[in-house]
Parts: sequence; C-alpha cells; structure tokens
Amino acid sequence: MAKPLVFIRGDRAYAFQLEKVDRTKLYGYVETVVCDEKDRPCELHTIASDGKSIVAKGGTALATMTVDGHWRTRAQLKPTDLHGVPIEPVKSSFDAPQPLSNAVTAEEYLSHNVHLVYRLEAEDDAEDLIRELKTGTIYSFPFSYRGGLEASVGFLLANAEGEPFLCVGTRTAWDFVGLQALVSLSAESDETPADDDDMLDFSAL
Repeated sequence: MAKPLVFIRGDRAYAFQLEKVDRTKLYGYVETVVCDEKDRPCELHTIASDGKSIVAKGGTALATMTVDGHWRTRAQLKPTDLHGVPIEPVKSSFDAPQPLSNAVTAEEYLSHNVHLVYRLEAEDDAEDLIRELKTGTIYSFPFSYRGGLEASVGFLLANAEGEPFLCVGTRTAWDFVGLQALVSLSAESDETPADDDDMLDFSAL
C-alpha cells in the first residue's frame, strides 16, 4: 500500500490513500494501434536533422549543457530566483502530517486553477472530519507530491455525498485592464476555439 497523506486537526490524525481522478476513469478512452500490411504494430521513429538518419524510440534524450558546451548533471544544478538568490526546495507532503488549520471560503477555492484531483479514502475512522467537510468546510494547505522547488495549493473538501477529495491548483492570475477599456464583440472570429477535451467535468465527481 502506498504511503498515506496524513492530516492533523486538533489532537487527531487522519490518514488517507489517494486515487487520482482523470478523464480515462471518468469517460474511458480509445487506444489507436497502427499496424502494417501484415498486422504488425508500428513504432514511432524520428528523422534526425540531417534528413536521412532514423532514430528509434529511446534514442533521444535531454542533456544539460553550460553556455561553453560543458556537460552538467542534474545534481550540479542549483535553483535560484530571478535575482540569483538560492531557492530552498520543499519536501513532499507525505513526509510529515499536514495541519488543517486554514479554513477558506468557496470564493478562495474558485480563485485557483485546479489541475489535479484526487479521491481520498480514509484508512481509519474519519467520520467527524468528513462530516465537517460535507457541510461545506474547505481546508487549504501547501501540497507537493514528490517535493520540488515550490508547493502548489491543496484543498481538502467533500462533495454533497460526503466523499472527500483533494484538489490541487495554483492561484489564477488576473490582469486588470481598466474601467475605460473597450471590448469589441464580433459574430465571426478567426480564432480557433479552445479545445476542452482535456477539461475535467467536475459535476461527474
């Protein structure tokens, strides 16, 4: 069993297992297999920049080089901000219990772009916490799955049936144009509408 995500509220600890919710689990998926004339599966190959060399799968990789062409390993890289100040990496949220001390409003939750959704399953009795979440309480905390340079924002909440979920996102960046800005609406537009195939239908949760 995977390492649980543990929350602390008051003097109690609540351990949950995470199950990622994605489009394939909500709607299913279709896999296309390309075969040749003898029904043998085809593999994707890449033509090199010389226009004649064929590179098979696994034959390419990313490398980190200095400006003067010297090889650098990932361990030698040090993250910094725009001013050159070193960035202290954050640890995984699974390494230590996460305190539930910051209850937020629905407006605060909706001001974030959610890019990951996890269904939670309690390992032990968590009825009191789930009952509180079912009333509309939303807890916010820093969340990082594996650790990294910075944490995202995690929201612990429940749906109307009392099923707990962890939603992970980043705050939406709003650009204020001004009160006098003019917006022209046209019945016809040359712009291609955004593809919403990758958007989650949260009403299905």
